[in-house]
Amino acid sequence: MVFFTLVLLPFLLLLLYFIVRPRPVKIPIKNRHVFITGGSSGIGLALAHQAASEGARVSLLARSLDKLKEAKQSIRLSSGVDASIFSADVRDFEAVQRAINDAGPIDILVVNQGIFVPQELEKQELDEIKFTIDINLMGSFNVIKAALPLMKNRKDQGPASIALMSSQAGQVGIYGYTAYSASKFGLRGLAEALQQEVIADNIHVSMIFPPDTETPGLEQENKRRPEITKILAGSSGSMKADQVAKKTLDGIKSGSFVIPCNFEGHMLSIATAGLSPQRSFLTAFLEVVFAGIARLIALCFQWNWYGSIEKWHAQRKST
Repeated sequence: MVFFTLVLLPFLLLLLYFIVRPRPVKIPIKNRHVFITGGSSGIGLALAHQAASEGARVSLLARSLDKLKEAKQSIRLSSGVDASIFSADVRDFEAVQRAINDAGPIDILVVNQGIFVPQELEKQELDEIKFTIDINLMGSFNVIKAALPLMKNRKDQGPASIALMSSQAGQVGIYGYTAYSASKFGLRGLAEALQQEVIADNIHVSMIFPPDTETPGLEQENKRRPEITKILAGSSGSMKADQVAKKTLDGIKSGSFVIPCNFEGHMLSIATAGLSPQRSFLTAFLEVVFAGIARLIALCFQWNWYGSIEKWHAQRKST
């Protein structure tokens, strides 16, 4: 019975998955329209540079027209591609819709805008919490809803992509990230349900889960991080925007639903796989075989985090 449970059952389940699994997909970038929100800086701009270097037609949407103009110039200098730019606030559906209609049918939509203001829930103003959710979650609904009609009616009926930029804080909650984690966890539910709605249109949804990324936004974020948050976040390393962009674009091209960016991200993806779609047989095998180990490692991290929180509070009370 133990042998059946530990060996044969996983093998039979994987065999069944191999028979009925979705077919692998390749999403080309060259000569296709890549539309990136939050594209004037950070990961979004790095993605724009990489997509342009691979021959894509690039459109950028962000709030600051001045930053968009700077991004457009930098892309032109690095790749010779003349990117289209659109100034709009993702909270304004009508403005987003106008921008997307002006940009034309989209083949790869990267929903990358985001705001993060770290603070404990008790101390954070409700207006700030609402702002975070409006940008990160409701803004994503606005962008996708505006883009879907044109994506479904695109002339090129090759495989298309909708990629949502989440965070490792969208896989596990962290002290001081209550509003941010809530907004990023919400993207997971949006992505899983959306994939079922658009798969018949050959549109493939991806979720990207980067760690701390060296961007102008991270610099501002670090100034407000609670002390405990800095301690806990130190357990996962940071990445450069170019590195995250490369991982993102590679994952989009392979139609991956979950796109982790580093080793910790891979472990988190295995531990939180749940009912998410999976195209790769190898990754599915690793998720099944290492689920228990990943859970044990996750518990060790949690025990360490709670120990750090308890120690920090004890030190505060003693001073």
